[in-house]
Amino acid sequence: MRFIATKWTVLPAAILIAGGIAAAQTTTSSPQPSSSASNTTSGTSPAPTIAQRKQNQQQRIAQGVHSGQLTAGETANLESKEAAINGETRADRAANGGTLTTQEKQQISQQQNKLSNQIYDDKHNAATQHNGNSEVGQRQTNQQQRIAQGVKSGQLTAGETARLENQERGINQQVRADRAANGGKLTPQEKQQINKEQNHESKNIYNKKHNANTRAAKKP
Repeated sequence: MRFIATKWTVLPAAILIAGGIAAAQTTTSSPQPSSSASNTTSGTSPAPTIAQRKQNQQQRIAQGVHSGQLTAGETANLESKEAAINGETRADRAANGGTLTTQEKQQISQQQNKLSNQIYDDKHNAATQHNGNSEVGQRQTNQQQRIAQGVKSGQLTAGETARLENQERGINQQVRADRAANGGKLTPQEKQQINKEQNHESKNIYNKKHNANTRAAKKP
């Protein structure tokens, strides 16, 4: 009887020990996340370069022109500022053997931030470019689409776009003034005059899109 009592006392202890070993083996064999996977998850994309930001901002302007969110005047103003930043970047590079100092990069980045905010504000304000379905209005819309395509493709530089849009703004202002003086309509003579100005603008758009000047993004 003493032997039997000892047997039933030892047996549960053996079962508990075996169970503990199995649990330890399960814990040890469970896969651990690799350091490379962890690094991939926590990794961040590198900050865009100055050239990449310039490209991005031009694409945003092109989209605004195409959609009518940006008027000719707003586009001219934005592109004039873009051209000024580009000019400053070129001057800084020329003074430093083709590179930018850390301070220069920081200054240009601040200017790009300010311009980015203005692009957003101009695209989301109440001013829009809708030219109507008249012959004059359809030509205005067509020329804006051609300019937008040139900006998007890089065929038009910021300076060229600013000049074209200043001319577009002048035509638009003349159309509004003529309509206001004639009860919302244009006389045959006014239509003829505006048509000549639009012909001249159309040639300018073509020439600037097909000259040697392009917007290249090669350096940071």
